[in-house]
Amino acid sequence: MKEILKREIISTHVFSLTIGNVLIAATLLLAAYVFIQLFALVLTRSIKKTPVTDGRQHSVIQLVKYFVWSVTFVFILQSLGVNITFLIASSAALLVGIGLGLQSILKDFIAGISLLVEGVISVNDVVEVDGLVVKVNEISLRTSKVTTRDDNVMIIPNHKFTEEKIINWTANRLPSRFTIEVGVDYSSNLHLVEQTLITAALTNTHTLNNDTYKPTVRLSKFGNSSIEFQLIFYSYNLFRIESVKSHIRFEIAKLFKEHNIVIPFNQLVVHHARE
Repeated sequence: MKEILKREIISTHVFSLTIGNVLIAATLLLAAYVFIQLFALVLTRSIKKTPVTDGRQHSVIQLVKYFVWSVTFVFILQSLGVNITFLIASSAALLVGIGLGLQSILKDFIAGISLLVEGVISVNDVVEVDGLVVKVNEISLRTSKVTTRDDNVMIIPNHKFTEEKIINWTANRLPSRFTIEVGVDYSSNLHLVEQTLITAALTNTHTLNNDTYKPTVRLSKFGNSSIEFQLIFYSYNLFRIESVKSHIRFEIAKLFKEHNIVIPFNQLVVHHARE
């Protein structure tokens, strides 16, 4: 058996690869893979037992995965007889040159590590970046994969999340406040308008209605041709909130018609000067 393990597959004057080296490398790869899978399984099950699932579990799994594979790679090189110290020393100058030429990529890597460690942005968070509301699907070391409200998948460099102002809609796990603006004719019954707007908001199942979060109506201003109102409501449905708003607007139009509440349009009166 020992003779089989010592049998050389590749042999040069500076390097020798035996069957035993290959088996050790394969064992290390298998052990690393099994460890990562077991760690992810145990972490996922432990978090499921808590009332709130934390999206940062993905970040922890990613960090452990990168660390384990890096350590495994070093041990595999050593098991194959590669001199790690000599390899690092001989490639130091090359690494410096590569680092200078790939500063933007390294910046993304550092930003990715920061996101994974700090957990400021996690998987399944709804964030606003560059004026675009997206849902985070995956955070990698260099880039993050997100989905827009149009269900388009985008790849965003990680430095966007660390260098620019980001609104994390789900960071505090609380519902967000939204507003729908509508104008009515000056002849309208204002209290009826208020009750109708609240009724329209409550027809949607994603609108909250409790002691802390309930729909309210605000008279915002007296416009040139209409009295302007703001319907304020709270919802957890952050990512699809535009669909919620659309449904409420349809209900507002329907109820206004039933109660003879008129939404005026801008009118322009032109007077002709007499000659």
